[in-house]
Amino acid sequence: MATNDGGKEAKKSGGGVTLKTPKGTRDWSGPDMILREEVFQSITDIFKRHGGTPLDTPVFELKEILAGKYGEDQRLVYDLGDQGGEICSLRYDLTVPFARWLAMNNIQQVKRYHIAKVYRRDQPAIARGRYREFHQCDFDIAGVYDPMIPDAETLRIIVEVFEALDLGITIKLNHRKILDGMFAVAGVPAEKTRSISSAVDKLDKMAWPEVKKEMVEEKGLEEAVADRIGEFVRHSGSVPYMVKLLRENEELLSNESVKAGIDDMDLLGKYLEALGATDKISFDMSLARGLDYYTGLIYEVIYQPPKEAEAEGKKKSKKDDAASQVGSIAAGGRYDNLVGMYGKKTIPCVGISFGVDRIFTILKARREKENAGKSRTTDVYVMAFGGKDFDGLLSERMSVARRLWEAGIRAEYSPKVKPKLPQQFKAAEDRDVPLGIILGQDEMAAGQVRLKQLGQTDAQGDDKLGKLVNIDDLAAEVKKMLL
Repeated sequence: MATNDGGKEAKKSGGGVTLKTPKGTRDWSGPDMILREEVFQSITDIFKRHGGTPLDTPVFELKEILAGKYGEDQRLVYDLGDQGGEICSLRYDLTVPFARWLAMNNIQQVKRYHIAKVYRRDQPAIARGRYREFHQCDFDIAGVYDPMIPDAETLRIIVEVFEALDLGITIKLNHRKILDGMFAVAGVPAEKTRSISSAVDKLDKMAWPEVKKEMVEEKGLEEAVADRIGEFVRHSGSVPYMVKLLRENEELLSNESVKAGIDDMDLLGKYLEALGATDKISFDMSLARGLDYYTGLIYEVIYQPPKEAEAEGKKKSKKDDAASQVGSIAAGGRYDNLVGMYGKKTIPCVGISFGVDRIFTILKARREKENAGKSRTTDVYVMAFGGKDFDGLLSERMSVARRLWEAGIRAEYSPKVKPKLPQQFKAAEDRDVPLGIILGQDEMAAGQVRLKQLGQTDAQGDDKLGKLVNIDDLAAEVKKMLL
């Protein structure tokens, strides 16, 4: 289990050093690490299924590479000191390093995935899976394609990932061209577009009066303009419904940016229907992803707990339910101009970033609720017993374990020469091991061992000791019982 999540009480070592991880970080070990690896594997399998190739980049970049890419969140970038004449920063995300790599290597077309840690100088909220150091899993499609085809496939990947993880989601969509055109129609000055967009993006966490107050009092927007924005951003629904609704608004449709965005969304809706992804989609005018590099489709994935969990949530405070507080668990969009900032050629790109630490928070809560907190690391425990002349059968236990390892079976045995049988059963129980192989001197002489289902308190007779199995057939028998 995690030994420190940034919120536990610090301890002093013998030398007076404070023993804790830095705020907003944590150690990973045991069942938590196993669950995280399962999530990585599920996501990676889907990335590969769609033709993704892996990429890894340095954990820090030249500061100038990251500068000016994150809007108001630029303040969250960790800057590093001058080392050898280069000013660097820890990477904030995996998208900007990807764009730098594309430009530096003159890559024209690629589907890439990248799973790695990123860093943000933010205020952590551990219970909600919000850290300063955390993993992202990114999938991006770079290159020139016909409109909305890679965008639709990226959304299909999102659907497949959360189906594999058995998590209910809603994918909120919007389009920067529609959003920017809507701001222009409402009367937002061009220089305020991004800051007002950032305020609107808070509507999933704040009520409209609070967002309006920020726009008017903090960002200097005229109240009448804010009210017009409020009329637009409260609409959401299926892609066909929203496309029809927007096309009925002549004032919006007179804006070329809005018109181009609607045409994109209409085309996207047809592709999503063919890919079987429409039931997860909500075209939401309040979605306004704040990063400066988005140019087209934008999306955010919101966790939808099961209905029975929602019913239970009414009986307890959401404050006590970590899974209900995680917010968005994936996000992304189209960024056609980012690569061109680093090279001579502009390479259109679209991608998705999964917040696996937030996803982990939900899955861990579910696993604990299902009383499956013990993640099994061992399938079989090899043990031995005997009478007065019992020598521990250590070599024999090693040999049997080796046979199981060679067959791909996870096996352990006591590291003692002459272990006591109760101690061996206790070790297997502590590890939640389902099967035991018991070696006895007489049975070994006959080329046999006993294979026992552990944890059976009501077993009688031969079942209590396990069934006799020939050593040569042992691996096959174990695999049958593990199914």
